[in-house]
Amino acid sequence: MPPGLPGKRWGSVARHGASQVVAVNGAGGDRRPRDGDDGDTAGPRPAAFEPERFELVDEDGSTGRRPRGGLQPRPHRTATPAELPADLLTELASAAGSDWSHLRNRVSERMLAALGAYQRERYRDAARMLRTVVAAVPAAPSPHELLGLSQYRQGQWRAARSSLEVFADLSGSIDQHPVLMDCERALGRPRRVEARFEQLRQASPDPEVLSEGRLVLAGTKADAGNLAGAIEVLVEAGAGRKVRNPAPRHVRQWYALGDLAERSGDLVRARDLFSRVAAADHDAYDVGERLAQLGPESSARRGNKPRREKKENPVGR
Repeated sequence: MPPGLPGKRWGSVARHGASQVVAVNGAGGDRRPRDGDDGDTAGPRPAAFEPERFELVDEDGSTGRRPRGGLQPRPHRTATPAELPADLLTELASAAGSDWSHLRNRVSERMLAALGAYQRERYRDAARMLRTVVAAVPAAPSPHELLGLSQYRQGQWRAARSSLEVFADLSGSIDQHPVLMDCERALGRPRRVEARFEQLRQASPDPEVLSEGRLVLAGTKADAGNLAGAIEVLVEAGAGRKVRNPAPRHVRQWYALGDLAERSGDLVRARDLFSRVAAADHDAYDVGERLAQLGPESSARRGNKPRREKKENPVGR
């Protein structure tokens, strides 16, 4: 949790649609940044690659969104906060030192406006304002963190990685390592994905953060066509276990494993995992369609996979 945001953290995940569960597609594609002036063109990307959706959440897990079944957020508008949290002001003042007296009004105004823009998903505007905050108080971690997330949401992988690396260095936090991993994945650097995951794992982070890192690692392996390795990453961590009261991370992992199992030809396991997802939330992702396409359980056991219609799929299959 970055200093200055007590009770909140940038990094807890609320995903938007199944394409952002793990993006385990291995097909070729070419993804370009949506906007901004410092995007990356790192070569072909899997067609399903989408950045994860990280947003400000309270410690009790609430996000200000109204989730459908706790998984798929609906479109929303979040009101701009009336003022900066006291601890964030303290962080900015400490970073500015003796210059704070003449920087306070301008920096506070820009930071507040950037928070509002980010919460309204105006990532380019947020990044523009955050650059001025970072320039004025470069030693404050939180502006670097939010700038990195704003750049990430625009597909500016190198810029986001640089900003989040500064945040990690200043704060000592590993909360954004899953996002850093996803940036490395987008830039086609699987070894760096694995190295960052090892850093994350050794730090014993919050289970949600570790789960996100594991999904990115699995997606990286699947990008390279290593479906068995992707499955192993998740199964070795217990992601396939049945849970009586599943948390959102369990449902995301089941869906990802179900997708990998289906693509590996294990239709019985795929149906079981998708059925668990549907039992937890029948509106989750495209799970109803996936189950219908797998056909009855008897067909899945015989390995007679029904022909899938050629249409856009949330996981870019």
